Amino acid sequence: MDFIDESKIYVKAGDGGNGCCSFRREKFVPRGGPDGGDGGKGGDVIIEASPRIHTLLDQRYHPHYKSERGQHGKGKNCTGRSGRDAVIQVPVGTVVRDASTGEAVADLVEPGQSVILARGGKGGRGNAQFATPTLQAPRYTEHGKPGEERDFLLELKLLADVGLVGFPNAGKSTLISRVSSARPKIADYPFTTLAPNLGMVRWKGRDFVVADIPGIIEGAHEGVGLGLKFLRHIERTRIILYLVDLSPFSGREPAEEFRILERELQAYSPELLNRRSIAVLNKSDVPGASERAKDTVAFIKDKGYPCLIASALTGEGVDGILDEIIRDLDG
Repeated sequence: MDFIDESKIYVKAGDGGNGCCSFRREKFVPRGGPDGGDGGKGGDVIIEASPRIHTLLDQRYHPHYKSERGQHGKGKNCTGRSGRDAVIQVPVGTVVRDASTGEAVADLVEPGQSVILARGGKGGRGNAQFATPTLQAPRYTEHGKPGEERDFLLELKLLADVGLVGFPNAGKSTLISRVSSARPKIADYPFTTLAPNLGMVRWKGRDFVVADIPGIIEGAHEGVGLGLKFLRHIERTRIILYLVDLSPFSGREPAEEFRILERELQAYSPELLNRRSIAVLNKSDVPGASERAKDTVAFIKDKGYPCLIASALTGEGVDGILDEIIRDLDG
């Protein structure tokens, strides 16, 4: 299934039903008064966070949502039935924005949380409502009010305990496949991962969720590469795990790679640098990695980050990473 994390939708709430113009017509009841009922209220359009849904795929291909209109009033003072609500189910972590202003309307971070996007129109009054002592046979009614209609932008921000941040081909997918049951595509070329992957990790009696964010490159905060498309998924993570490539084939010094990653996150959102963070120097199994690691460890620790050395491919040092994550989650 495609991972879709953006969508634009149009919603239209139901119109209210019209009021009814009717008079009593019963045997032995001469000059029966007005008995036209009111119209029913139009249905609302509601958006709800569901833990069973993980992508905005439905909203991408079915962007129009309309609720049922209210039924018209009937004689014998019968009020029309209210229209059924239309409920849009989206993943937990969805942000709803007004399409015209960009203003956030709702941030659905809890399962079952819901917000009314468009309210149904009020039903019109029947002629029985207009009867007075001086006007005992009104022949006019009220039309139902139209339901609200608006365009919205939906934006999904993943909810995860740990977000893996690193350059393309740094080994993020390999690490998440090592520690969880997630099975992302893994290959020896950059940008193998084109969509975030979530993995559930169980370690020493603790469960937590790890998100593999597609590779960040220099200029990502300006939209370079996959940049802005996926940087927002880091915003909700409790811990940021920087994955730095120790391989001499990456074309960058590990310290410089870490510096670029940190700079890109700061440029996107300065608040991210206050988040709990762990640095992992990956690919320790590659020849020459140990020499490249020495200066990098000192550089990263001077900046106040815990720094670990590991190989996601062989599993070396991975247990230490999981222990550090648990300490930070409990801290």
